[in-house]
Amino acid sequence: MTDRKNARRRRAARLVVALAVCAAWAAAGPGARAEEPAAAPTLTPATRFYVDPDSGAARQAVADAAAGDSDDAARMTRLAALPQAAWFTGGTPEQARADAAALGARARAAGEVPVLVAYNVPGRDCGLYSGGGAASSAAYRDWVTGLADGIGDTPAVVLLEPDALAALPKDCAATGGTAGDPSGEPTRTRLADLAFAVTTLKRHPATLVYLDAGNSQWRAVGEMAQRLIDAGVDRTDGFALNVSNFQPTDHQTRYGGWLSKCVWFATRGPDWGRGHADWCASQYYSSAAPNDGTPAGAVSAEDPTTWHWTDLWYDQTVGHPATTELARFVVDTSRNGKGPWKPAPGTYPDPETWCNPPGRGMGPRPTADTGQPLVDAYLYVKTIGESDGSCTRGTAGPTDPAHGVVDPPAGAWWPELAHALARDAEPPLLP
Repeated sequence: MTDRKNARRRRAARLVVALAVCAAWAAAGPGARAEEPAAAPTLTPATRFYVDPDSGAARQAVADAAAGDSDDAARMTRLAALPQAAWFTGGTPEQARADAAALGARARAAGEVPVLVAYNVPGRDCGLYSGGGAASSAAYRDWVTGLADGIGDTPAVVLLEPDALAALPKDCAATGGTAGDPSGEPTRTRLADLAFAVTTLKRHPATLVYLDAGNSQWRAVGEMAQRLIDAGVDRTDGFALNVSNFQPTDHQTRYGGWLSKCVWFATRGPDWGRGHADWCASQYYSSAAPNDGTPAGAVSAEDPTTWHWTDLWYDQTVGHPATTELARFVVDTSRNGKGPWKPAPGTYPDPETWCNPPGRGMGPRPTADTGQPLVDAYLYVKTIGESDGSCTRGTAGPTDPAHGVVDPPAGAWWPELAHALARDAEPPLLP
């Protein structure tokens, strides 16, 4: 009996692998075939992003099928058919070159465009859960050169250094402000490193580069716009929002539109406004609002119904520049289907709402057909099913009180999390 049961499980596992491969081809769209040239180095509604047949979701589908969990296996099979970004987080320049070249070759063979995340800047994540990065500026520049050379002439999308601009070295000190960067040199080096990465990657004309710009609940529009300008956004294809975060898609498209207009205002707008990104209205304040203390008389980042005051400032002050003159952007929708987690006040000493929040779900599917004039693509950037780190919500730990278990380390595969995100997807995953 045991042998027959194991044989059935092995057959089920093989069936799931076959289904995953077929689903991936179906997701690629009609006409996809091996050796088909990848799309031109611009994103169009017809662009197909690369689906990795050996993803964590595909392996989980095999494991679930072998264990006889048909529903879980089917769910992971559907997830495995969707494109997700490949993260490049370290190694030698030679390793980065080889891995990028191998990814590019697989994508070319499938007639698809790979999405890469470069995440190796020195001092990344302020040394917290995802801390690490290259040992020095020189090491980082060698590494990003290797990555760029590996991509070569293969059409590719590169999202450059999540959080590197939103969390500059001057922002990392526990006491805040510039206390941790009194000389300002680490911050200047960070900006120079990002500018170098932009230049190096864009030497390959088929590479599309998007600088990370945080999300709508982080830096004010003017502050982030200036950081993008300082890092060379004018030489990129735009910026990326919501990477590894949970903010609603429509909030990001609105914030991204303001960012684009603020960059234009401070660099290409009226003479009197150039150099003054700090004058831009934001999700926190608009001079177009009465700001008189009456209900809804001021902008609140927590209340998008007040954001019309920010829209009004841009309408009155910036106007409507041609779309071709504005920076474009992409949005990570991998975990924002149900928006951010908002536990009841006082539930946890420190809710850490960004860290493995429960009850979230995958958001809109990856596509370059967004219907939004400035949004180049919705992408699954954060790998669905990988932990954010061992969250304790301000308690002594090590158990995460929101999940009742010890969370895996940052970047580790967590089957329960993958299943939860897929099960709670909004819109739902199709059968």
